[in-house]
Amino acid sequence: MILPQRVGWTGLWGAALAASFSPLSGQLLFAIVATGMIGMAHGASDLAVVRQARQLPFLALYGLVMVFCLLWWHTSPSMALPLFLLASAVHFALEDAPQGGAMERLTRGVSMIATPAALHAGEYNIILHQAGLAASAPGALAWGIAITGGACATGLIAVGLRRCDRRLLAGTLALLILPPFVGFSMGFLILHALPQTRLRRDRLGCASYTGYLRATWPVLTAAILLATAIVVIMLPADKAGIQSLFAALAALAVPHMLITPWFEPPQST
Repeated sequence: MILPQRVGWTGLWGAALAASFSPLSGQLLFAIVATGMIGMAHGASDLAVVRQARQLPFLALYGLVMVFCLLWWHTSPSMALPLFLLASAVHFALEDAPQGGAMERLTRGVSMIATPAALHAGEYNIILHQAGLAASAPGALAWGIAITGGACATGLIAVGLRRCDRRLLAGTLALLILPPFVGFSMGFLILHALPQTRLRRDRLGCASYTGYLRATWPVLTAAILLATAIVVIMLPADKAGIQSLFAALAALAVPHMLITPWFEPPQST
C-alpha cells in the first residue's frame, strides 16, 4: 500500500469512522482527500505507461476529453452525471475482477456505484440532487439504485465468504455500511485504487511506493492542482461543493477510463 500498512490503515479507518458521524460537509471533505489525493495516485502513471512516441497525441486527446467533460458538466449536469456513473461502473467491472466471470465483473462494477445507496437511500438522493440531477428524478432513481446495490452487496459478501477474500469483504462492507461519500471512498480505495496502484508500481519497475511517487509526482501534483482549480472556480455557484467535486472527478477520471486503454501497450502474460 502507499500508506505504511498498519499505521496507514488504522489512520484511514479512523478518519472514515470520524467522517461517518460528521455532517455531509465533513463526509465530502473525507471523500476529497481519499479519492482525490490517495486514490488519484494510480492514474498519475497514465503518461508513464504510454510509449514516448505516442505521448503527444495521448496528451492532446486526454486534454480534449477533460475540456469536453467540464463543458458538458457545466451545460448539462443532469445528463453528465448518470453517464459518468455508468462509465465508472463499466471501468470498475473491467479492472477490479480481471479473472472473474462476466456476472462477477458486472456485479463488482455495479456494486461500486449502487451499494452505497442500499442502506442510505435518503442521503444518496440528496447527493444525486446536489450533484446536478433534475429535481424530479433523484428520488425514484435513488431507491432503484438502493435495491440494486443491496442485491449486489449480498452476492459479493457471499462470494467473499466462500473464497475467504478479506479485501472483497472489507470493501463491500464499507460500501454497504458507511455513509455514501465515506463508503464509496473506502470501497474505491480497497477494491480499485490501491490494487491498481500496486499493479502500476510493479509495471513501472518501482521497488517501493516511494519510488512510484517519485516517478509520478509531477503528474499527480498537476492533477491535484487542476482538481482544486475546478472546485474553486465552480464553488460560487455550488455552495454544497458536491457538483464541483463530481465535475473535477469526471474531468480527471473519464480520460483515464477512455483514453489510456487506447494508448497503453499490451501487457505481457
